[in-house]
Amino acid sequence: MSKPSIPKGTRDFTPAEMAKRNYIFDTIRSVYALYGFKQIETPAMETLQTLLGKYGEEGDKLLFRVLNSGDYLTKVSDEQLAERNSLALSSKICEKGLRYDLTVPFARFVVMHRDEIQLPFKRYQIQTVWRADRPQKGRYREFYQCDADIVGSDSLLNEVELVQIMDTVFQRLGIRVQIKINNRKLLSGIAEIVGEAEKIVDITVAIDKLDKIGLDKVNEELRTDGISEEAIAKLQPVITLSGSNEEKLKVMEDFLASSEVGMKGIEELRFILNAASQVDLKNELQLDLTLARGLNYYTGAIFEVKALDTPMGSITGGGRYDNLTGIFGMPGISGVGISFGADRIYDVLNTLDLYPKEITTDTQLLFINFGEKETCYCLPVVAKARQNGIRTEMFPDAAKMKKQMAYANANAIPYVALAGDDEIQKGVVTLKNMETGEQEQVTPEQLIEIVKG
Repeated sequence: MSKPSIPKGTRDFTPAEMAKRNYIFDTIRSVYALYGFKQIETPAMETLQTLLGKYGEEGDKLLFRVLNSGDYLTKVSDEQLAERNSLALSSKICEKGLRYDLTVPFARFVVMHRDEIQLPFKRYQIQTVWRADRPQKGRYREFYQCDADIVGSDSLLNEVELVQIMDTVFQRLGIRVQIKINNRKLLSGIAEIVGEAEKIVDITVAIDKLDKIGLDKVNEELRTDGISEEAIAKLQPVITLSGSNEEKLKVMEDFLASSEVGMKGIEELRFILNAASQVDLKNELQLDLTLARGLNYYTGAIFEVKALDTPMGSITGGGRYDNLTGIFGMPGISGVGISFGADRIYDVLNTLDLYPKEITTDTQLLFINFGEKETCYCLPVVAKARQNGIRTEMFPDAAKMKKQMAYANANAIPYVALAGDDEIQKGVVTLKNMETGEQEQVTPEQLIEIVKG
């Protein structure tokens, strides 16, 4: 019989790993709630009508499709089967798919529940998504997203609040980060000023790689994309611009003086940066003119967070977008949102060993089982320990003492309690400290006091 396995790109999580992951999720969830965001959940499956065409041609290929229940071949002719066209065939035998992200399901949710929700609507969602991507290190087919969005409001105070949320989460997790900010309008203005407005995507995709490949290779990529030498020369002071946020804004004001959209981007950035300076951020908020995320999607401010003490890509990102619900026939709903990369945050916390010791949910106290009489004596003490918040187990079988102690050692249980005839007669239990080996007879009240520490 072959050894069981799991699908490529998926993972099992041990109890120790789940304690760490829940620490991350609980931290993010508590901060979202602190800022007035309300939790929703959407189904693991959406109709393909909802999903298809929302992620581009490549995204459609990465959707996991779900076979119709029952005899799913009844609607398929012999000719269609003979053609062996998998995409055409899947449209006949699949009506549902696993969600690819949380944004499209959220847009669908807003449209379906528009009469029930009050705008502006602040939602957060922490759920699994699936992508039929090629698995590799740090990239999985099943993973969690931790999204928060504010829809139905154009106010830039929403952006300021999201900056505070990112700052607060990483402060609580103990990760030193840099929060980078830019604006889609400013990038559009740059492309306009250098005379390559229609090439904005090529320009921004290239300059976004500055940290990874360096200035010379960025310029080489710009040439390959057909950007003129004159435009590349004009871009150099922008790509290499340094200084404080205000110094960068002043330089860009001069550079973009004749671009209406570019100046609008400057105005929005200045408001966010000035407001954020009033709220005592613990991490640096840096204007990065080379930051460019999903330019076909974002329309205003864009964010990215990077850990300072370990080489890791973006661990959080987001930005302002227009017309979230237009894809479902309800235009005019603007929003801004962020998404924490839980799996990358998990790797950062592991690398830097930043998990607090108290996050464990392991058993603190094990009662040895000597038999029915002794168990009946111990059960009220077990219940009392649990009532006092002590994570307590009673070994289920009257097995040999060696086996029960081995169980305690294997599970790193710090205290073991036992009661025989002598303890029962005295109304006490013997409590053993598994780390020191010391043991003493104690009352149930003393046991609780000792184990709680």
